[in-house]
Amino acid sequence: QVQLVESGGGLVQPGGSLRLSCAASGSIFSIYTMGWYHQAPGKQRELVARITSGGTTNYASSVKGRFTISRDNAKNTVYLQMNSLKPEDTAVYFCYADVQTTTRARYDSWGQGTQVTVSS
Repeated sequence: QVQLVESGGGLVQPGGSLRLSCAASGSIFSIYTMGWYHQAPGKQRELVARITSGGTTNYASSVKGRFTISRDNAKNTVYLQMNSLKPEDTAVYFCYADVQTTTRARYDSWGQGTQVTVSS
């Protein structure tokens, strides 16, 4: 099995910054795309950003120019640098990874979520 552990959420004022991290561990053979979703109260989970193993990135239009996704393949870790945060960015942020285990099973693994609150 592969586990994802997120860190870096919290409370920040509008215009501030936060950096989320998500580390994968366990029976990892390979990790393909990694990314971040968020879910606000009463809303569906939405894609924020994703990055392939080769470094190709995609962003939701609402965060382009403000958020940057990156990854360290040697550490099996994905990051989300969030700048110029707005109250509407408030949500629980979940990381995910398209993983293949040492037994060659392949599936999407999800983290437990970390709360990001943007408020003055």
